[in-house]
Amino acid sequence: MLHPSLMSVTPVDTSLSDRTVVTIVRKHHRLVRLAHWLNLPILFMLVVSGLGIYWASPVFLHPADRVTASRDYLADAGAAVARHLPSDVPRDQLRFWFYRHFSVGVYALAPALRLHWLFAYLFMGCGLLYLAGLVNGGGYRSLIPRRSDPREALAMMRYYFGLVPMRLVGRPWLHPRVHGKYNALQRGAYLSMPLFGLLAMASGWAMHKPAQLGWLERLFGSYDGARIVHFIAMWVFIAFLVPHIVLVIGDGWDTMRSMIVGWSKRIGEPHE
Repeated sequence: MLHPSLMSVTPVDTSLSDRTVVTIVRKHHRLVRLAHWLNLPILFMLVVSGLGIYWASPVFLHPADRVTASRDYLADAGAAVARHLPSDVPRDQLRFWFYRHFSVGVYALAPALRLHWLFAYLFMGCGLLYLAGLVNGGGYRSLIPRRSDPREALAMMRYYFGLVPMRLVGRPWLHPRVHGKYNALQRGAYLSMPLFGLLAMASGWAMHKPAQLGWLERLFGSYDGARIVHFIAMWVFIAFLVPHIVLVIGDGWDTMRSMIVGWSKRIGEPHE
């Protein structure tokens, strides 16, 4: 008898052997899927509005540049890019190039703050949806670290690094056997996101209410300490996107489908 989360159906593909079955596996609760897709625009707006706030008071500074008078590393990076683009940006405006292209713009602190807190509340609500989905669907069990994770993570890294080269030369490259919903790399990445989300929320409240929540501010060392943690959390979310997409592409369409409809399909020998 199959597990309640599995549903066996007869394959219609006659190329499959008579003993081969297609197993439909329920993977993601509807609340987890909803939170997953809502998080994409919410995080985008948090980053865009957050960079608009950061422009007004950068936390990472260097001695003033003799030419531009800039002390902001992000402004310097934007100016370096703008100098090599075919545009008519005035020399004294080069330092604003990054914030005009990757945030709500310069001289827009008030709108950036309003937008940031609007989407911060949506982010917290989305986090509650995600947690409710994990609990109701039992998905939290798949995120619990295992003793075999280091060995499995190395096997998955080897697989992902070799996937593209092997496909280019036309050689088979077998996916390592994974026991469970996620492989070790996915499990570590997905578990880290709620943790960094909590850090982002805690540091955000420490900055927003330093007088009322002085104890929370002190947990980060100081007001600037909370700002640094908040800023790092933002870049972790951005950095997560690239390997997340690579992992999904490497695992194939079935992984993407499971986050859309909630189930995936396995093809294999039936159980006795």
